[in-house]
Amino acid sequence: MVNEQDINYITHSLGFWEDLSEGQKNRLLNSTVPVRYEKGAKIHSGSNDCIGILLIKKGELRVYILSEEGKEVTLFRLREDNICILSASCILENITFDVHIDAESDSEVLLVDAAAYQQICVQNIYADNFTNRLIIEAFSEVMWAMEQILFMSFDKRLAIFLLDEASRSGSDNIELTHEQIAKYIGSAREVVSRMMKYFAGEGIVELYRGGVKVVDKKKLRELIP
Repeated sequence: MVNEQDINYITHSLGFWEDLSEGQKNRLLNSTVPVRYEKGAKIHSGSNDCIGILLIKKGELRVYILSEEGKEVTLFRLREDNICILSASCILENITFDVHIDAESDSEVLLVDAAAYQQICVQNIYADNFTNRLIIEAFSEVMWAMEQILFMSFDKRLAIFLLDEASRSGSDNIELTHEQIAKYIGSAREVVSRMMKYFAGEGIVELYRGGVKVVDKKKLRELIP
């Protein structure tokens, strides 16, 4: 059951809240539960695993696809104040690929039941429009990830990733291993390690156990078209 703090978070996160009827508001609140996921937990595993809408209060989730050979391709990551719509794949029409979602850190979310949410969207145009915007944003992230993998050289992809991580964390020290970075950008650890050594030789980064420090952002930006 949601508490007062959760209710405030829901009303802040869902842009259509004020356009719901009292009955719809109550239905949504009664269909929402707080859930905690430990780091490494598998939250969603493919199109048959439809758990509902995730409102992320704390932590970080990773959305990815998995090849038949077991290779993971990260599509995007979600953090505090983000909403995950692909975890409710059963209410999304024409989804033709299986999406997996893991907790990258200890996370707290509010889970809205998929069936109840879908019913509200059918009844309320504002909720439906809000959901469509979430879907468009999610697929824009997917297309950006695919564009990088298919059409961008690896040095540029790695440069973008390092700059984004430094900006997100507010620190030049990125506490990620080469294996984790490879997982995030859809590559192999050996490829990441070779490029990191090249970057280090060029004075762009400094490598240390369990992480990397960005020391020359200007050179990284020069790698990006």
